[in-house]
Amino acid sequence: MDSPMRVDPAAPLPPSPPAAMGRLRANALLVLVALVWGSAFVAQALGMRSVGPFLFTGARFALGAAIVAPLAWREWRGLRAQGRAPGRRDLGHVALLGLLLFLGAAMQQLGMLGTTVTNAGFLTALYIPLVPLLAWLGLRQAPHWTTWPAALCCLAGTWLLASGGAATHLHAGDAWVVASSLPWAVHVLLVGRAANRLHAPMLVATGQFVACAALALATSAVLEPVTLAGLRGAAGAIAYAGVLSVGLGFTLQVVAQRHARAADSAIVLSTETVFAAAFGAAFMGDRLGDAGIGGCALILAGVLVVQLQPLVRAWLKQR
Repeated sequence: MDSPMRVDPAAPLPPSPPAAMGRLRANALLVLVALVWGSAFVAQALGMRSVGPFLFTGARFALGAAIVAPLAWREWRGLRAQGRAPGRRDLGHVALLGLLLFLGAAMQQLGMLGTTVTNAGFLTALYIPLVPLLAWLGLRQAPHWTTWPAALCCLAGTWLLASGGAATHLHAGDAWVVASSLPWAVHVLLVGRAANRLHAPMLVATGQFVACAALALATSAVLEPVTLAGLRGAAGAIAYAGVLSVGLGFTLQVVAQRHARAADSAIVLSTETVFAAAFGAAFMGDRLGDAGIGGCALILAGVLVVQLQPLVRAWLKQR
């Protein structure tokens, strides 16, 4: 006769099946992510007054990894208890996400050394139309036709918000920022798929942070001067960007994108520009002007098109 199974109260709990998160709730989380990222843009610029772009990127992602690591460890133990520990292929996917984060964040930081915050904000937004295009070409996921005008609305709104409707003068760092839009777009496209495959969003988040931090810090050790005085001078900016932008923002992105289409996610995340402008107006004395307000309206219109399209389609089917 088999003996009864003993339950160890100290054993880690297996991860519960992911709750069905509604589309609107997932997109609400993405709006929160955009709010966090928009508020951290100034910290990215201020931090590089004391340290180089690679050191700043490595330090903030290392801090973000340390914050989320306890939750990732719990998920790891739960998966092992179920006999579903991630294999080499899974870890390779997480490492790829970390590489994409490193490329996007590092190139953006490099570009900000030689361009204005205005140009950087607009040119980074080029990833918005890239996401549905890559989903269509690479994954054969044809987006709904409304995605294209919504993406163009967001891109045009970002330009109005960043430039005030005036001609944008290109600077030396603009090419770096343009290049960063490609890894950002691929990351948005793949991160939800990786989290769903593993059923462990915290593990995916922490793993990509560790990979990004390791690549950035290794590059910094070769290319940049690393001093204690520099780190002390950038400590506040690193803490803000590490805790909020990475620890909270990028982690919530992983959670939300398990339940949202990549193309929709890119459009919702474009509200980051609106929040960045709002924080600039509130804390730095920036003024939007009529063109900036029109840009905000265009971005919000693009987001509303994506949000309302499934509801309108369902309503028409019921008639």
